[in-house]
Amino acid sequence: MMKRVVITGMGAITPLGNSVSEFATNLFNGVSGAARIQRFDAGNFKTQFACELKNFNPEAYIERSQLRKMDPVTWYAMAACEQAIQESGVLVTGNKDRIGVIWASGNGGLYTLQEQISEFATGNGIPRFNPFFIPKTLIDITSGYISMKYELRGINYTAVSACASSNTAIMDAFNYIRWGKADAMITGGSEAPICESGIGGFNALKALSTRNESPETASRPYDAHRDGFVMGEGAGALVLEELEHAKKRGATIYAEVIGCGMSADAYHLTSVHPEGLGAQLAMQMALDDAHIQFSDIDYINTHGTSTPNGDIAELKAIRAMAGAAVETINMSSTKSMTGHLLGAAGAIEAIACIAALRSNTIPPTINFTEPDPELPQGINITPNTAVQREVNVAMSNTFGFGGHNAISIFKKWSE
Repeated sequence: MMKRVVITGMGAITPLGNSVSEFATNLFNGVSGAARIQRFDAGNFKTQFACELKNFNPEAYIERSQLRKMDPVTWYAMAACEQAIQESGVLVTGNKDRIGVIWASGNGGLYTLQEQISEFATGNGIPRFNPFFIPKTLIDITSGYISMKYELRGINYTAVSACASSNTAIMDAFNYIRWGKADAMITGGSEAPICESGIGGFNALKALSTRNESPETASRPYDAHRDGFVMGEGAGALVLEELEHAKKRGATIYAEVIGCGMSADAYHLTSVHPEGLGAQLAMQMALDDAHIQFSDIDYINTHGTSTPNGDIAELKAIRAMAGAAVETINMSSTKSMTGHLLGAAGAIEAIACIAALRSNTIPPTINFTEPDPELPQGINITPNTAVQREVNVAMSNTFGFGGHNAISIFKKWSE
């Protein structure tokens, strides 16, 4: 018999705040995290803004002597995990042989990779690479750091599926626990892509918005005038735990994970299938896994990146599957506020879903002024203002380059 899996801790380092409570407050208030880039001079770039972290101090979480050994992608992860683990209390009585880490990132140590290669290119060809260059850039190194800090000897690896990465990590953690392979898992994702190569590379793909005159309104999913996504950075961490293990130690339970599904579009390197066929398959797998119908869903946190093609394809997939039930579902793209955190998106959007379940509040899709004429009939994207309603079941959709689709379903906790 499959074991039940609950969430007992969360941590968030995001463009909307450096804690779960600050993140949720700004999310429900419709705050944009976008502004002109401060980390480097972006004056020559097509896109000159992003959703950067504000007032984040890594030394509050990591010893100064260790910081230089880590890329910012690991800084953000360590901070979010510290919040989640301390909130959960799972390490106080838990068997560390049965607690693991499944982390996620789409790009890993991109900042370090750019920094070191740039130094070599401008250093007359003399190879003076930092001795931590390779470890800092490895995508899997963050899960190793987390396990070492907390002496967690259970399952440990990193999930990589582009922008679906952290949702994939959450699903894997969920499965290992319900299969009885672990008592608890630290999971989530982090991304630190706001650097010259990150912005320049996505500009070359023509994926980013270039609304430089109004950064705060640039991320506008489903709006007729959207022109691309806004880059974000940060981390989201969750402690997943077997239900009886959590109850035995008197843990606070925030929500239950009840189903997941994964699929491939098998269509295009960077574009989604125009009718969302892969997304439909993944959503159906998640519903079947959770033993529910589409009509049981109250809220969908959509992938909704604010790209011309991707947004509508996802909504077409939802409309095709839900039928008449679509009119009873609230949806929103929280990327309208956070920007797109790439491999970390699924983790912070899982936290957004859990916040919606706990507060009976749907976060809005901001910057919605003129509907895309292809917006499917009956779709409610919760435009511009949060909505109060009963939220018992929430679905989180994430899709990644390469055609990866990952869907998780969360349920309000009740005895």
